[in-house]
Amino acid sequence: MKKVERINTIMRYINNRSQFTISEIMREFQISRSTAIRDIREIEALGMPLVAEVGRDGGYFVMHNTLLPGVRFTDNEVKALFIAFMATRNAQLPYLKSRQSLAEKLLGLISTNQQDDLVLLNQILLFEGTNPHNPDLLELSDLPHPMLEKLIQNLLTDSYLRITIEEAREMKSYPIYLLHLYHQKGVWLMEGFDLQEERKRLFPVDGLTDITLYQPKKRVSRKKIMETLSKQEEEINLVLDLGPKAIAQYKKYHPLKASVSYTNPYQTTAILKTFIPVDKPEELAEFTDWLLFLGEDIKVREAPKELLDRLEDRLNTLKEQLRESSL
Repeated sequence: MKKVERINTIMRYINNRSQFTISEIMREFQISRSTAIRDIREIEALGMPLVAEVGRDGGYFVMHNTLLPGVRFTDNEVKALFIAFMATRNAQLPYLKSRQSLAEKLLGLISTNQQDDLVLLNQILLFEGTNPHNPDLLELSDLPHPMLEKLIQNLLTDSYLRITIEEAREMKSYPIYLLHLYHQKGVWLMEGFDLQEERKRLFPVDGLTDITLYQPKKRVSRKKIMETLSKQEEEINLVLDLGPKAIAQYKKYHPLKASVSYTNPYQTTAILKTFIPVDKPEELAEFTDWLLFLGEDIKVREAPKELLDRLEDRLNTLKEQLRESSL
C-alpha cells in the first residue's frame, strides 16, 4: 500500500473510533511502530485534532468536529453490499481471501439491528455454487488460479506484458498488450494483442506460469494497436432475430462474442449479429449447442452453411435418441 493511500485509510479508520492505540494501528495495517507514529504525526499535521492520553492504557482519541464525516450506510446499502458479497462468494474471484476481513470491517460500521438483518439473510439466501449446509464454506475449487492476482497487479502498472504459458506440455512465451481479462463458463481468459504476430489472441489464465512487464526499446502505441485490430475485424456471418423467450435464454448465458441490440423500447425483441469461426470445430460446436439452448423463439436471417449443417446433424441425432428410448 502506498504511503498516501495508507494515511488516508488510517484517517478513515481512526475517525470512526472514539479511541485507538499505536498497537492497534500497527496490527491493523501491518506496519512498524516507528511508521505508525510517523503516520499519526502526519495526520495531525493535516489538521485532524487528535488528543494523546498518557498512561499504561493510554492512546489517542479524536476530538469532536473532526475533518472526516463518519461512514454511515442506509439499510438498503448494507443489504446491497452483503448480498453482492454472498452472490460472488464461490465464483473464483481474485482477492477472495481478503473478503472475510473486508466483511468484518464493514460489519463494524453498522448498527446491531443491521447486523441482525444480515445474519437472517445469510440463513435464507442461497446462490449457485453455495454449500447449503455451510454457506460460509470456502472450498478449494472456489479459489481462482494463483497467477490471477499477480496478473491484475501487473496490469495496474502496465498493460504491456510478457507471459509464459504452458501449451501442449511446452512452455511458450508471448509479448502481449492485454485488452481484456474476463470470466466465462468457470474459466478466466486473457484477451491480448500479440505484439509479434500483430493479432488478437485468447490465453487461459490457468495455463500461466510466469508474468513480467514487457519493456521493448520501441513500443507499439495503444492507438496503433487499435487501428490494427479495426482493420482485422471479422465479418459478421450470423444474424438472428430474438423474441422474448430467446432473450430470456440469452440473458442466462451467451458467448462473449455474441451481443444483442434491442429493437423495441420494451426489450422484448432484439437482433443478434456476430461472427462464427467455422474453421474452429470447438467454437462451432459451442455455438451449435447455444443456438439449441436459445430455443424456438429465434429467426435466422443469415448463418454459415457449416453451422446449419451441424444443427441439422444434432437435431437428427436427438430424434434418433428419442426414437430409441421410446422403443
